[in-house]
Amino acid sequence: MLTKYPHLRQDFAASLVVFLVALPLCVGVAVASGVPAELGLVTGIVGGTVTGLMRGSSLQVSGPAAGLTVLVFEAVNEFGLPALGVIVLAAGLIQLVMGALKLGRWFRAISVSVVEGMLAGIGLVIIAGQLYSAAGLEAPASGPDKILGLPGAVVDALGSTTALTSLTVGAGTIAVLVLWKKLPSKARTVPGALAAVLLATLVTQVFGLSVATVEVNGLPASIQPPGMDAFGSLADPAILGTIIAFTLIASAESLFSAAAVDRMHDGPRTEYDKELMAQGVGNTVCGALGALPMTAVIVRSSANVQAGARTKASRVMHGVWLLLFAALLPSTLALIPLPALAGILVHAGFKLIPFREIVSLWRHHRGEALILVATAVSIVAVNMFEGVLIGLALAVVKTAWEASHLRLEIVDKGAGPIHAHLSGNATFLRLPKILDSLESLPQDRPVELDLSGLHHLDHACRTALENWAERHSAVGTEPVRVTAPELVKVAAR
Repeated sequence: MLTKYPHLRQDFAASLVVFLVALPLCVGVAVASGVPAELGLVTGIVGGTVTGLMRGSSLQVSGPAAGLTVLVFEAVNEFGLPALGVIVLAAGLIQLVMGALKLGRWFRAISVSVVEGMLAGIGLVIIAGQLYSAAGLEAPASGPDKILGLPGAVVDALGSTTALTSLTVGAGTIAVLVLWKKLPSKARTVPGALAAVLLATLVTQVFGLSVATVEVNGLPASIQPPGMDAFGSLADPAILGTIIAFTLIASAESLFSAAAVDRMHDGPRTEYDKELMAQGVGNTVCGALGALPMTAVIVRSSANVQAGARTKASRVMHGVWLLLFAALLPSTLALIPLPALAGILVHAGFKLIPFREIVSLWRHHRGEALILVATAVSIVAVNMFEGVLIGLALAVVKTAWEASHLRLEIVDKGAGPIHAHLSGNATFLRLPKILDSLESLPQDRPVELDLSGLHHLDHACRTALENWAERHSAVGTEPVRVTAPELVKVAAR
């Protein structure tokens, strides 16, 4: 057996570690998304047993992700739980088409600042929303209201014994997660998230604390494939925008995770188009089951690599362990305190905010840092999809501005013609600067315009230079002489 599967021992051990990491996260993401806890397990099972079998990234692990929590919550609130399956199914089919068209590699062209800004914005919304859940309070609907309402929530919590008890359990969970990494390596055999949930569950049960726990419906009752009525919602333009948002964000998160996982090991590199198709198959199955959308998850993937996984068998087995747990021990979910899950997600949201990257970018690339912050703020202020679009638009504008770098050098020796040298890329973005400088030249002096240093001259600049040359030559001065007549034809000549 070991001869046929030489890495079975390492993969088996790694699968248990990934299972223990994934279990509390699957449940926590589902609860935070406003859906039955079992649906998070369903997505984790599909991520292991379906996507895990496919080619793409051999060590990357897929499942429900905190990064899509906000988007799922908004979709369920707006369209209802039955429509979630349709949205996820459609997103999976689009991912399949994109993979077949070999568009996976193009996701690597997305600005890293936009992606990090997206994760930071998601992290802020998760933290703000789950702080209410940790106190057993209902969170406002919009991102700004969540943040602005926190002072009032603190006052409400301080005046309620039940809220303070719930908040203490959530804070204790976060403390365990933070301190767990400082324990000796042998003690950290149990993943921090699982240890935090187990300790919180034990404390609430032993002391009989009055805190909300996970509502359990059972796996068969939670799986609700979308009916024909749900498919009728595809006629709504708003739901189409949500599908596009699911597709782009899930794909970007998965492929950026794949790039990060590739840096952790020396095994086979990710085949991006095949990985995108694998994610598409997984989301199609999840949608057909009415479950949460899936992405590749960096927390589970890094745990898989660090635990010594060698092949895709580890992630497949982790899906099997999730299935066995959901089938044999579903009632244990009802013991888990909701504030403990909220604490796990607050910690996860905090880790999504790239504090070090922001500081580094501000020191060396302030434009990129501003794009990151603007994307995050836009997601909090508006919503996920529009916030990402704003970030992408800012990245495109910044790139266009930098690509249109232009230098204008004026040489005036006091007598004879004035020499104007243009070098770089002359685009409409730099047109005001060009015209201000040229129009400030004395009207009674001849001008020699040297364009030989230009790499690019767009139509707007070409036309503007022709018009300026005509005006400058119309006052009786010698016609403007252009040293690159193939670029600009000056009628005044």
